[in-house]
Amino acid sequence: MQTDTIKIGISACLAGEKVRFDTGHKKSNFCMDELGKYVEYTRFCPEVAVGLPIPRPTIRQVRVGDTIKVCRPDGTGDVGPKLTEYGKKVATEQAQNLSGFVFCAKSPSCGMERIKIYNEAGTGNTSEGVGFFAEQIMKHNPLLPCEENGRLNDMHLRENFVMRVYAYKQWQLLASEPLTVHKLTQFHSQYKYLLMAHNYQAYRDLGNLLGTYKGDDINALAGEYILGLMNGLKKPASRRNNCNTLMHLQGYFKKDLSKIEKQELRNAIDEYRQGIVPLYVPLTLLKHHLKVHPNEYLEKQVFFNPYPNELKLRYGI
Repeated sequence: MQTDTIKIGISACLAGEKVRFDTGHKKSNFCMDELGKYVEYTRFCPEVAVGLPIPRPTIRQVRVGDTIKVCRPDGTGDVGPKLTEYGKKVATEQAQNLSGFVFCAKSPSCGMERIKIYNEAGTGNTSEGVGFFAEQIMKHNPLLPCEENGRLNDMHLRENFVMRVYAYKQWQLLASEPLTVHKLTQFHSQYKYLLMAHNYQAYRDLGNLLGTYKGDDINALAGEYILGLMNGLKKPASRRNNCNTLMHLQGYFKKDLSKIEKQELRNAIDEYRQGIVPLYVPLTLLKHHLKVHPNEYLEKQVFFNPYPNELKLRYGI
């Protein structure tokens, strides 16, 4: 059975470990000092795991004919096969217990994308590679939320990654028990407005998927559902989609609020639409009205609290 502890994989150098080729690290303050208060990290350094020393010569991806090596600039010491083997081992034996992964950008082993691949002469390169270790993690765990440290400096990508980690963890908890269509429908109901804010088409498609299901293969249904949910949540919510979702939520209070309160809420949503205030301003008002006028259905909506408010991730979007 899954526990409530959220476990995230992370490149060891981002956790502050001095495992880089020059004995340094690339500690991520956000990951370790902020998000680290709420999650537990499992640290990985593929280079050290496959036997490379600290310090060590730099390695990079080099194209040799139809193959790509991960080796020293002079072409010696290829550790590509070992990195692939280690990545596959972690991907198939440990990653199922993780709810997310943060990789070190630009690394020939850990980078998610745009890794430089050099020619044999070392006189040119293209930025089309994927880190050998990261590639295996992502290939064998397509649902796992993954991000790079550099991209986490973008507030929208940071918020989106953390939101997906928490959503995936909730799915893992649900899937650790026997599934039923009723349980899936309840789960989807809680994510309705969060999904609406990120991908309206996915919101409609998944609702239809569950509403019209008449088969008997619950695992196939669950697999199709969670793939659709995680893909739908992957794109950061636009201001326009958030406004649409806020207005839907506003409609639940039309019989409860005074004329002045309604106008105040409309103004807050409009100011968010114009970029004058961040998302948390209209959300705070909606949460206040929900406390004053309880609604069991709305209280279960993950959109209101997709992760700990103390992270302040909606202050910058």
